[in-house]
Amino acid sequence: MVSTGTAPAVEEVRSPLPRAFLVWLAGALVSMLGTGMMYFALGWAASAHGGTVAGLALTAVNLPRAVLLLVGGAVGDRFGARRVMIAGDAAMIAVTMLLAAAVAGLGTPVWLLLSAGLLIGVVDAFYLPASGSMPRRLVGTGQLPRALALRQTGQQLMMFTGGALGGVLVAAAGLGGAALANAVTFAAMLSVLLWLRGRITEPPPRPRDGGPGLLSDIGDGLRIAWGEPVLRAALMLTAAAAGFLLPVVTLLGPLLARAQEWGPQTAGLIVGAQSLGIVAAALTVVRRSGAARPGLAAAAGLLAAGAGTGLLAVSWSPVPAVAGSLLIGAGSGTFGANIAPLVLGTTPDTHLSRVQSLVTVVQSGALLATNAALGLLAERTSPAAVLTLCAAVVTATAVAALLTGTLRGARPVHGRAGPTRPGQ
Repeated sequence: MVSTGTAPAVEEVRSPLPRAFLVWLAGALVSMLGTGMMYFALGWAASAHGGTVAGLALTAVNLPRAVLLLVGGAVGDRFGARRVMIAGDAAMIAVTMLLAAAVAGLGTPVWLLLSAGLLIGVVDAFYLPASGSMPRRLVGTGQLPRALALRQTGQQLMMFTGGALGGVLVAAAGLGGAALANAVTFAAMLSVLLWLRGRITEPPPRPRDGGPGLLSDIGDGLRIAWGEPVLRAALMLTAAAAGFLLPVVTLLGPLLARAQEWGPQTAGLIVGAQSLGIVAAALTVVRRSGAARPGLAAAAGLLAAGAGTGLLAVSWSPVPAVAGSLLIGAGSGTFGANIAPLVLGTTPDTHLSRVQSLVTVVQSGALLATNAALGLLAERTSPAAVLTLCAAVVTATAVAALLTGTLRGARPVHGRAGPTRPGQ
């Protein structure tokens, strides 16, 4: 059954975003800024030991995150997203303070960098699903597109600012200074979460005895996602976009610039143009309060991104390459700003963190599967040929979505009931 739902009232769609959401978003972006600085500092310290250690440091963060994400989503739904985030922020304050103290006394040995990465990855696995569910817990259905587009805009800005500030901070105070600054940003987020008490509806923690276990909760979340046609179609679309669109600018763009001998400046412009397109698309959604049919808008955005990828593939000079990247950003920004509220708005209240963890697993898994394969294929053929392949896959996926009634007519249904067990 297609979840067409009922259109939200015009008053809700156009009403100002709740103060609780804006305060939470401000705290989340400050925390994201600190995380960006920390990731840069950790990677920079690891690179001093060589490329292998630098790669292992990134793996140390991503591996536990990928392994434990579904568990983190189940924990978020069982104990409440806000409670999980409070525990995560407190843990990260302790980790970063201990790291700063260890760096002051020991320097940056490999074991310390890898241990820090592992701890950060474990906390992320529980924190990210809970954080991803918060907009749905703080705003109404009609406000979700604006809320998520505003978050998307802030995330893009923090990604750029975090790396730049991280470089300045590392130059001035090293990894220890970056760790202390990161602790301050987590403390700011923790204070926001404490302020939110009473301003957000949270389920009571479930009893430890007599109820289903975490594995059962994870399986129930997977059944919900697969059994709801809109969620299933949205996750499949997300996997295709992650696998064949995300590597286009970050991986294939620089390879194309090297093959065409355009230089690092042009490669940087290609990456920057994509981010500019994403921000422009997100701000458009904020101004227009979202699309009446977010599934249709998401598919149309994916189609535009496929066209931009095709333009990048046939670019003979930097000008069309930058234009193609700008179109890719606008299309992918439109896709993300519409698919996210559709997923959140269709998910039952009882399964928000679990479905958000599944979205992250789908994205990470698809990207992990295609990044190495596309890079190898580009080495064996050419970056332009692989870009053409990506354009074909993304375009075909978008056309299939446009022709599928499940997504074409879908609208989010806030608080949609799902096949849950008693007590969930």
